[in-house]
Amino acid sequence: MAFELTDANYQENVIDKGGVALVDFWAEWCGPCRMIGPVVEELATEYEGKALIGKVDVDENSELSAKYGVRSIPTILIIKDGEVVDKHVGVATKAALAEKIEAQLAAV
Repeated sequence: MAFELTDANYQENVIDKGGVALVDFWAEWCGPCRMIGPVVEELATEYEGKALIGKVDVDENSELSAKYGVRSIPTILIIKDGEVVDKHVGVATKAALAEKIEAQLAAV
């Protein structure tokens, strides 16, 4: 299951831990977010132990949304060692997101 990231736990789980993370900015009321949700959950299972797959509810975590300039959702960030290395806005296929994660894991 995707890790629930919040304004309070983001720093320690993504920035301080380093490594590769996929962060999905979403909201309950967002249709495209609900479409990509199952894809994010599948990736969380497949990359367990290799990369952090997390979700940020934009309605409850405005600090993170503002920090990364998230204006449209879903917005997916690929973060490596605390730095945003890739960004995708809108619905994406599982293959496309897996490719982005793999590219960062391979570059370790």
